[in-house]
Formats: sequence, C-alpha cells, structure tokens
Amino acid sequence: VFLFDGGVSGIGGYGNCIGIPDIGGQVTFEGPYGGNPLVNAMCVGIAEEDELVRAKTGEEGNTILLVGADTGRDGIHGATFASVDLTAESEERKTAVQVGNPFLEKVLLEACLEIAKAGALVGMQDLGAGGLTSAVIECAASSGSGIDIDVALVPRSEDGMTPYEVMLSESQERMLFIVRQGREAEVERVFEKWDLHAVRIGQVTGDGLLRVRDGGDVVAEIPNKPLADEAPLYERPYHEPSDFKARQSLDVAALDLSLSPTDVLLQLLSAPDVASKRWIYRQYDHMVRTNTIAPAGTGAGVVRLKGTSRALAFSVDGNGRYCYLDPYQGAMLAVAESARNVACAGGVPIGATNCLNFGNPERPEIMWQFARAVAGIGEACRALDIPITGGNVSLYNETDGEAILPTPVIGVVGLLENSDQKVGRRFQESDSVVMLLGGSRASLGGSEYLKVVHGLICGVPPVLDLKTECTLQRVLVELVGAGLLLSAHDCSDGGLAVTLAECSADTNGIGCEVAIPTMTGGIINSLFGESASNVVVSVRKKDVSRVIEVVTAASLPWLTLGRSGGERVRISIGDEDVVDAPLDEVAQAWSTGVSRYFEDSAA
Repeated sequence: VFLFDGGVSGIGGYGNCIGIPDIGGQVTFEGPYGGNPLVNAMCVGIAEEDELVRAKTGEEGNTILLVGADTGRDGIHGATFASVDLTAESEERKTAVQVGNPFLEKVLLEACLEIAKAGALVGMQDLGAGGLTSAVIECAASSGSGIDIDVALVPRSEDGMTPYEVMLSESQERMLFIVRQGREAEVERVFEKWDLHAVRIGQVTGDGLLRVRDGGDVVAEIPNKPLADEAPLYERPYHEPSDFKARQSLDVAALDLSLSPTDVLLQLLSAPDVASKRWIYRQYDHMVRTNTIAPAGTGAGVVRLKGTSRALAFSVDGNGRYCYLDPYQGAMLAVAESARNVACAGGVPIGATNCLNFGNPERPEIMWQFARAVAGIGEACRALDIPITGGNVSLYNETDGEAILPTPVIGVVGLLENSDQKVGRRFQESDSVVMLLGGSRASLGGSEYLKVVHGLICGVPPVLDLKTECTLQRVLVELVGAGLLLSAHDCSDGGLAVTLAECSADTNGIGCEVAIPTMTGGIINSLFGESASNVVVSVRKKDVSRVIEVVTAASLPWLTLGRSGGERVRISIGDEDVVDAPLDEVAQAWSTGVSRYFEDSAA
C-alpha cells in the first residue's frame, strides 16, 4: 500500500533530518505581481496492508493517549490563518505559525512504527490542522463513538494556557493514540524508551459526544458526527473575470523579436522556473538512505522498493500562468504533465494528490478559478485513470488585495516493475537518434518565453488532447520497459528548444544537432512555444526501427529530429541554423540560474 499526501512545505530540510529521500518537488518563482516563491512537496510512505492503523476509536472504554512533544501556543489558529488576507498587521499573529523540530519528529516516527507493529493500537491520528480538536473528533466520528478527555492532563511547554488554547494548538510532533484496554503500560514503556511523552488524557465513550474537561469542570460538550460529517456546504457565487477574454489576447506581431534565438534560449535557461534547482537540493542530503536511484534534478524522482525489483516514480507539477489564462485547461495540463513525467521515467501512474493554491474565494472571479480548476483536475484524472487519494486547499493567498496566480499543484506516483529500466532526461550516449513523440501543437500563450523575455502573461495556453496524452504515456511505459529508450524528457516550460538544451545541459558533454519543423507562428513559436503530449527521447540506432514499430502501432505521431553528440546545441529550421550555442554556455546558464536569482534578490 502506498500512502501519500501533498501540500505546501519547506524545500527538503526535513528530508535531511528525518531520513526521507528527496523525490522531487516544485518551486514556483512567479506571481502576477512579483509574488513570493510557492513551494510544494509530496511525501510518500509504504506500508503492509495488514499493518495499517486507521483513525478510529474502537469500542467504549479504550484509552486516549497524547504522545510526543509538549503542547504550546505555536500554531493556534494555524488552520484559519491559512484562510485570511495577509496585510501589514499579519505580523502580529506569529503564534499561528507552528515551530517544527525535525529531530524530535524522527524519534516520534520510529516510536509510532514500533507501537503499530506491536498491535496495541486501535487507532492513530496525527495532530495537524485544528490540533487536538480535529484529531479527536475525526477519530470518534469515523467510529460513531464519543470521547471524554481532560485537557488538564496535557503536558505543556507554556504556563497559563486555557483549555481553548490547548484544544486548538497545532504544536508539531504530536500524535493521538487510541489504545486497547489493558495495553496502555506497553505503549508507555516504548515511549519512555524513546524519551517521549505518552500521557493518558481520556477514554472512548458510547454517547457520540466530544466532552472536554478541565480538571473537574466540563468546558465543552458537543456531538462529534455533525462536526466531522455535516459541515455547512457553501454555495458561493462565481463568475468569469471581466478581463478573461482580454487575458487570452496575444498579438505576436507586436512583440520585439530583436533578440537572437540563441540569446533567448540562454535567457530562458537562466530563468529560475526553468533552471536547475541544484542550488536548493545540494543544501541537504537528498540521497539519504540510498533509496533514491535517479539523481536529483534529472527527471522524475525514482525510489527503490527494497526487497523487490520494483521502484516508485514521482513528479510534482503545476503552472499558475496556464491557470490564470484558463483554469480548466491549466489544471488538466498540470495533471497531464505530472503523470507524463512519471511515464517518462517508465512508471505507470497509479495515484495523485494535490495542493490547490488560490486567492480569496469570497471574490466571485477567484471562486470561478477554483471551481473550473477542480473540474479540470477531475476530467484529466478520469481520462488518465489516476485516482486522487487526498490533498489540501490553500485559499486566501493574497497580499494587500492582490491574489497569487491560481496554482493547482499535482503530485503523481507511478510504479516501475523493474527499477533497472528507469530512464532520465539526460542524453546518455553520443550519436544516438533524437526523436519527438506526440502530436500537440505549440503555443506561445502563457509561455515562459512571454513571461521572461516580454514580461507578459497572456494568450491561450496549450490545448490538451486527453486521448493523445493517454496513448503517449502508455507508449512511454512500454518503450522504457522494453529497454528501448536511453532518455526521455517532456516538452514543457520553454518549449522544444529548452527541452533539447536541458537534455544536453546536465550531461558529460553530450550536445545535440537537430532540425525541427516549422510550426504556425514562425521560428519563435517553433522553438519556444509550449505544448502538451510531446516528449523528446533518445534511442540507439539499432533500436529505432522497434521504437517506430511500437509508436506507429499506437497511432502516435513521431518525428526524427537529429542526433546527440558534439559540444554544441545546434537547432535548425529548414535550411537555417537558428540556435547554435556552446555546450558550456548552455550548461552555465542552466546550472546557475537559481543561485543568481537569489543573489540578485539579496542585492
């Protein structure tokens, strides 16, 4: 069983401290008004199905234990703070932010796993949003039972906390245990060994009520079921933004095209949304526990399943520009790209999670973005047969009334039957045949080119054909599984030219010499227009005929572009060489873009 969830998080720091290998993530350095970076991460776990512990209470009389760290005032109203407009006065609400301790988290995880294997638990629930309140209500409601707890028994890190603060604190590194009657001491001994609290704070009851005591006084008494399962359903008004059609207007003829295509390519490779994220992931141990078998930054993350020949592939993707211009299409493109990256590694996409980042839904145009994006995610997941296992929503992301770009971020996990056959984006050999698989038309709408070179977010984003996308992903998995591909990299930010350059930039000096077709919109669109359902692959010459056979049988369009090799990135259109850049310049632009971004920001 694969267990995973996604959300807004830090960039991998916890991975170094609690033994989680880096499986990839997303950093978005953009916003319609120069907003802050948006960071998303996905965490995946593996469990034996018969050892799963769920959030339930079991029968009346079972004991409620609070385990882990002390409870403090950090994180109070953290859940609701995520749904407020940020202003200059927001600084006064520092207690809404949780203070994590990753070393303590690692110890807590180990203790929880030890107890889970011992069979002493009926249920277990982490204390996340809403703290103790949400945890006890969710467990009780799922079992149709009640819970009676005494907050006076909760260990605290601060004096003078009220029952209200104890119940709503979101202090980190805490878990709620429901322990079988008579096995409480067993759990307490394990936590004593790990030098953690395991405190009995109440019992399961049969009356369906959440009863909160403070010593001898009952301070709250309310039914569990309505709180968990009968929340009010909002019917918020929503409508298309008044400038929606204007956003999709793009006059290519009015653009300044004086920059040479080679200079544009180097500029795009330096843009932080495109450039290597090595500056970030080299700041922590991204290869911890040696489970990661695809080097970070070379494509989808791939992690071995020890004891088997299998591996898991992961990708996290989203594009706020596309969703700003068309939230339905943009959300579908996010699902497709994340799944496509997994398929490029050779994994069959089997599940997805999401983090939906939007502005204030009380504004009808923002609610429209949200509703359309959710509909788009659903459409794409159904077509690609990828279930959404969970996720989270982050709303009210606005500063002084200006919203972030609507950014649904999709994490996808895929399964490789043979971990030895995983594929990355790098060209592996000189003189291999470079091919383009797929058939979507390129578009400058919402492109990295428009944003970086012209400072524009406008136009119509790429059109996604879900049938073609399904076929492409199935063919990729088949080709990788048969050992027919040396590399695979999907065309996304920056278009075909950037895709080819990225395949060369992070290699041992393997450039490429290719000829690409002229597309509607001329040279710039052919080079830097973005598309869905297109993947650049490299193939040994002896395997080309077999690749063509598989692709043709699937009725999937394909093109031979050229060859890998040499010390330059050369791209021609027709008889004209339009891009010719030394490989060391390409690699320098791509590898240092993020570090230079932060250096310039600091200056």
